[in-house]
Amino acid sequence: MQLAIDEARLSLAEGGIPIGAVLARGEELIGQGHNRRVQTGNPLSHGETDCLFNIGRIGSYAGTTMYSTLDPCYMCGGTAVQFKVPRVVFGESVNFTGSHAFMAENPYFNIVVIDLVLPECIAMMGQWIAANPKLWFEDIGEL
Repeated sequence: MQLAIDEARLSLAEGGIPIGAVLARGEELIGQGHNRRVQTGNPLSHGETDCLFNIGRIGSYAGTTMYSTLDPCYMCGGTAVQFKVPRVVFGESVNFTGSHAFMAENPYFNIVVIDLVLPECIAMMGQWIAANPKLWFEDIGEL
C-alpha cells in the first residue's frame, strides 16, 4: 500500500490528482501508476488504469492484488472485474465512495474488496479536493 501512496504523492508533485495504484502478485510488484488526467489531458488516465497501462499485457491476473489510495471509480472497478483481479485493497472511501459495493457484492465477480480507512489517504485526498473542487468534480463527472 505504501507504494500506491508514493505514486499518489508523485502525481501531486506533478500537479495532478493524488491517486496512486500498484498491482502485485504476492510480494512481487508487477507495476505501478498514478492518476495522470491533468498531466496528459486524458480523462481515462486514472491511477488504476495508468498502472495497468504501464504493465501492459500479462495474460492472467490470477493471484494479483490491486492497491489504490482511493475507492476505485466504476471505470476502474469495472477494469478489475473485466480482468478478474481477485483482490482490490484501497486506502479510503471517505472522500469518494466508488465501486467497492459493485465489486464486492456480486458473487460472480469473486473479488475480495478491502477498505483500509487510512488517515494518510483520507487527509491527502480531502486536502486536495478542498483546494481543487472544480477539477475534482470534473474528474468524478459531477461538474
